[in-house]
Amino acid sequence: MEIVKKVLTDAFVLKPRVFEDDRGYFFESFNERRFNEVIGKEYNFVQDNQSFSSKGTLRGLHFQKGTAAQSKLVRVVKGAAYDVAVDLRPDSPTFKQWYGVELSESNYLQFLIPRGFAHAFVALEDNTIFQYKVDNFYSADHDGGVIWNDKELNIEWPNLRLELSEKDKHLPKLNQLNLKALW
Repeated sequence: MEIVKKVLTDAFVLKPRVFEDDRGYFFESFNERRFNEVIGKEYNFVQDNQSFSSKGTLRGLHFQKGTAAQSKLVRVVKGAAYDVAVDLRPDSPTFKQWYGVELSESNYLQFLIPRGFAHAFVALEDNTIFQYKVDNFYSADHDGGVIWNDKELNIEWPNLRLELSEKDKHLPKLNQLNLKALW
C-alpha cells in the first residue's frame, strides 16, 4: 500500500499493490501493520460496512459526533463512485475544505477520512458496491450530517440526476451546526 496523495489535513488517497496477470489480479485490501506504517498513525478499525447503490444515489454528507466520531477507510468493490470528504474540525488548517476523488473497481483507490470529517459519495454506475472500515461503532444517538448542496461548501458534484434518502434531503446547513461542540 502506498499514499497516492495527501489531500486534506490527515486525509489520504491510497492504493494497494496490485498483482495482475492474464488470470486476473490479487491485492491485500487491508493490512493493519502496513497501513499504520504508511499513514504514520495507528488506526484500529472495528467494523466493516457495505452498501449497494444505483447510479445517481447520493449518500451523505454524514458523520458521527462526540465519543462516537469515526475515521473511515473507503473503497469501491464493484462499479464506481465519486467520494467526498469535508474537514469540519475548527482547529484544522483545512477547516471547511472538501476533496473529491473517483473510486472504482478498476483504479483500486482507497480514501482515508479521519474523525471530524463529513463524508458522502455518489454512485457513478448502477450496481455500485461501496465498502468501508470504521474505527468506532455506529451510534444512532451520535449521528449527524450536513446537507449535500450547502452553498458555503460549494462541492462540485457529478452532473447526474441525484437520488437521496428522505433523511439526507433534510440535513442541516453547515451554519446551523455548532462545530466546536461536535468533536
